Amino acid sequence: MKQILQDSLPLRRQRDYRLLWTARTVSITGSEVSKLAVPLTAVTLLAASPAQMGVLTALAFVPALLFGLHAGALADRLGRHRPLMIACELVSAFAALMVPLAWFAGVLSVPLLAAVALVIGTAGVVFKAANFPHLAAVVPAGQRTEAMAGFHASYSVASIAGPGLAGALVQMLTAPLAVLMEALSFLASALMLRAIRTHDDHEPSRSRGMWRDIVEGLRVSLTQPVLRAILGAGVTLNFFAMAYIAIAILYMLQVLHLPQGVIGALTAVSGVGGLIGAWATTRLVKRYGEDRVMVYAILLFPVDMLTVGLVRGPLWVTIPIMATTGLLIGATVIAFATCMNVVAMREAPAEVMGRVNATMTFAIQGVLALGGLFGGLLAEVVGLRAVVLVCAAGTSLAIFWIWGSPLRPRRRRGAAEGEDADPVRSRALRELAFTKIRTV
Repeated sequence: MKQILQDSLPLRRQRDYRLLWTARTVSITGSEVSKLAVPLTAVTLLAASPAQMGVLTALAFVPALLFGLHAGALADRLGRHRPLMIACELVSAFAALMVPLAWFAGVLSVPLLAAVALVIGTAGVVFKAANFPHLAAVVPAGQRTEAMAGFHASYSVASIAGPGLAGALVQMLTAPLAVLMEALSFLASALMLRAIRTHDDHEPSRSRGMWRDIVEGLRVSLTQPVLRAILGAGVTLNFFAMAYIAIAILYMLQVLHLPQGVIGALTAVSGVGGLIGAWATTRLVKRYGEDRVMVYAILLFPVDMLTVGLVRGPLWVTIPIMATTGLLIGATVIAFATCMNVVAMREAPAEVMGRVNATMTFAIQGVLALGGLFGGLLAEVVGLRAVVLVCAAGTSLAIFWIWGSPLRPRRRRGAAEGEDADPVRSRALRELAFTKIRTV
């Protein structure tokens, strides 16, 4: 009875969800501060070379590639996830604390900054792998879309407030001391996670060795039609999105001749769009369901890049148009990402949930480095505007992944279509299919 009453409460009144959400918001905001403070430390205090700055930037993607799949296998082996999440935050806090301490001691160096970035990145990958199944324990199934939207809203708020907060802290405290704020944010997150009371019980999957566990997660992700579709769509979107991001600032400065302050404002507008998207997604899902919202959201992804690639004219024409499409794409990204995570959680069998999430993180995040390289090299050959249009066309390819999957809306014809209105029975069928996969 207590659990039923808990499930009927709005999320904002559920203490443990508030703690989990606040912990992530504080931690993410601290990370956004360090995204500016660490490079400024490297440039202003250590005179880092372009090559060294490139290494520091690349280290943001390395942990997902090196440890992402292993982290998912580890998460599925655990009976409790929260202790690992707390440990990750404490390790990250200690690593971030090394920057101001080393600065005070006079031993701060670029290699030390690189080591700190690698440690924090690795802890973040492990944290995400454990957080995905942990969320399923804290939030009832019927409220996971709203919960995911809340987390994505945190990212939007952090992307808007983080750079401004970082600039103020660097101005007042110097760059190394601004990194101290990241350490404190990780510590605060750990304390809030420690205060969560929900039973963190999970049936550990039987391990057959790290490599076999990883392969099993890959197999489920690639053979289950819905999981395969969202994985393919996510990889396609991120590859071309990063190719666009790699040249976007150059394009806006050199081709559209936008002032630097306007570029920053357009970035903030996209963050505002994310907040709107988080608010709208929960309401749209209640009416149309996660599948339908995700299907139609993916149709809007090429609009922003296509508009940016085609827009011409004076600033009073280009700026409002780009602000409008930026607002739209900010909302679209949050809507799609929220529904994608909820669908993945719904479709993945419980005992491989961590590995499925880690597989998607590995592929979707890992492809970012390739996309950035592709965009930069292609711009050298065909020019900046052509790359923007190529990215718009490439992004549209993700549509075929989703519309060619069971997620695509179809007219219902009952059992003849293979559909089942009973979610419990449908879940049981997926679990049975997973059992058959494991025996192959």
